[in-house]
Amino acid sequence: MQLPASLLGPGDPPPFSTFNEKGKAPLLLLCDHASKAVPTALGDLGIPDSELSRHIGWDIGGLDSAIELSKVLDAPLVASGYSRLVIDCNRWPGGEGSTPEVSDGTEVPANKGLTKEQVDARAAACFWPYHHEVDRLLGAMTDGGRRICMLVMHSFTPVMKGFVRPWHVGVLWNDDPRLPEPMLAELRRDPSLVVGDNEPYSARASYEYTLTAHARPRAIPHCSLEIRQDLMGTPEDARAWGQRLAAPISAAVAAALA
Repeated sequence: MQLPASLLGPGDPPPFSTFNEKGKAPLLLLCDHASKAVPTALGDLGIPDSELSRHIGWDIGGLDSAIELSKVLDAPLVASGYSRLVIDCNRWPGGEGSTPEVSDGTEVPANKGLTKEQVDARAAACFWPYHHEVDRLLGAMTDGGRRICMLVMHSFTPVMKGFVRPWHVGVLWNDDPRLPEPMLAELRRDPSLVVGDNEPYSARASYEYTLTAHARPRAIPHCSLEIRQDLMGTPEDARAWGQRLAAPISAAVAAALA
């Protein structure tokens, strides 16, 4: 497919959105898979909207829960603007899972045989602007030596490859325990929650981009939080989860920065 010099046209949505930029909490919230949008130049990627609307296209409920958390905690939030099938904002550009040809059994025709130039065009339009905004906000929030945490909000499908996932929420982290350990402890105070420790995914995977690229080099306490999608399939349910998680997240952030 021949792409225009600039992949995004005047009618396309922006590659990221920033909410509550002046929020006072010592916490930056991110949402890597906030949208199922596709640039007009890429059509429908060769798949119907019913497929784009599944978990392969975006993190169902992720943005609504993150916006609610941003409001309740008074924390800035940066959210991606395009489907993870255009280019995944939590994968190294051009690396594993960046522009998958097949995702959870669904073939994505527009992703087959992409050249480096085509991947680079997607990254320039939809990946780098989001991550440059993350860098900008992190710089502004840590100006003068202020200490903050970073939390990436995700959601996960309840069934993958026939396995019914038992977790309600999961905390994903690598080797910095400052935020994830108190986060796990706070979430486990609720006996009704099944809490995963690096489940259903692990932030120790080689493809993990956002935490590795932004928080680790700055030595900022960080982790990702996953919520099961069948628990927040409507905007109302997603916002309710944002409200439910606000207190344990706030307590974990305070412990991480103590």
